[in-house]
Amino acid sequence: MSSRSPQPPRGTLYVVATPIGNLGDISTRARQILGQVAVVAAEDTRHTGQLLHHLGISKPMVSLHEHNETQRATELLARLDGGEDVALVSDAGTPLISDPGFDVVRAVVGAGARVLPVPGACAAIAALSVAGLPTDRFIFEGFLSAKSGARQAHLETLRSEPRTLVFYEAPHRIAETLESMSTVLGADRRAVVARELTKQYESVYHGTLAELVTRAAEDKDMSRGEIVIVVAGSTEVIESVKLDADKALRVLLEELPPAQAAKLAAKLTGAKRSELYDKAVSLARS
Repeated sequence: MSSRSPQPPRGTLYVVATPIGNLGDISTRARQILGQVAVVAAEDTRHTGQLLHHLGISKPMVSLHEHNETQRATELLARLDGGEDVALVSDAGTPLISDPGFDVVRAVVGAGARVLPVPGACAAIAALSVAGLPTDRFIFEGFLSAKSGARQAHLETLRSEPRTLVFYEAPHRIAETLESMSTVLGADRRAVVARELTKQYESVYHGTLAELVTRAAEDKDMSRGEIVIVVAGSTEVIESVKLDADKALRVLLEELPPAQAAKLAAKLTGAKRSELYDKAVSLARS
């Protein structure tokens, strides 16, 4: 009979969202998890140390940033294999969203260990929720290139994108980024600049890209703090899709009943099935 002790169950990696400014936004569950894990993997241990101190929590921490993430992934997986629970946090908001953590999560998932989210604040979603622009479909593009040519080339790929666009930007680049957006996406495109969300000096600027370019040149506060830019999608592509959907619907109705024709046309064009069905019924009666 073997005298070896049974192995402890594997630990869990918790991906914990933390406040983006206002510390009152920490969730009850995030506080609980941070208090019970064996170790906290933090983008900046000094920054996270301040948060833990505010919460009255004392925990061992290890740094986890873009330069050591691969190494840390191996170390943290070993801790999980040893039965320890680990919390992964970034400096603010939800980890992995333009922050470190992807390599760790991928390694843990690949090893078959458990990864659980502890949801909370995310600057991109917070900005989108107050932008007054469509939220039913949107894409997150993170940070654009600091180099003008690469930045404009990236924006060119988005010029006909119908979904709402969400970006992060560094404060010292906000003016030139808005200028690039105005040039490539169109001066009349509606947009929002949200800065220092949930903090004392939070501001949300609404207007066209041209208006925001002018505002950035005149208002020095606009280039201070953490910034999210939300830009309306292209309406030209929406009209184009509607036209293509109408053509597809007419062809499909030659062989199919309205319900099936609308279903297939929606899949082919991305248009709304309900709208296509109403159109199909109308065409079928004519």
